[in-house]
Amino acid sequence: MLKITDEPEVVLAELAKSKFRASFKLPKYLVKYVDEKGLDAIEGHAYDFINKRLKPAKIVNDGRQTPMKNHPVFIAQHATATCCRGCLMKWYGILKGRELTEPEVEAIVGVIMAWVRREHNFHDIMER
Repeated sequence: MLKITDEPEVVLAELAKSKFRASFKLPKYLVKYVDEKGLDAIEGHAYDFINKRLKPAKIVNDGRQTPMKNHPVFIAQHATATCCRGCLMKWYGILKGRELTEPEVEAIVGVIMAWVRREHNFHDIMER
């Protein structure tokens, strides 16, 4: 089982072994969105989404709170198994029914942003 506090690259390497998690890619229109907004803004969005949608102890629509398109953080959450409390429990052993700690939120955002940066850099390399 992964630990959310593992280095983001370690987490991403393990998740890449899952056909489902590895199937997520950042589409070109979202690469452009990252270019326009900047990585700092995307990170701010990640903190906002995690604090509102995953951090609380009780989530009414758990398992359905994260769309699968229209924002780089949403795609990254599915790719990194940080999309719902069920996935956090399955992949990282973080139990449902309790509020996430600040270190957990930091680590979740860290792995999300590592994925976004990796996807963004991949597109930069492919366009050269």
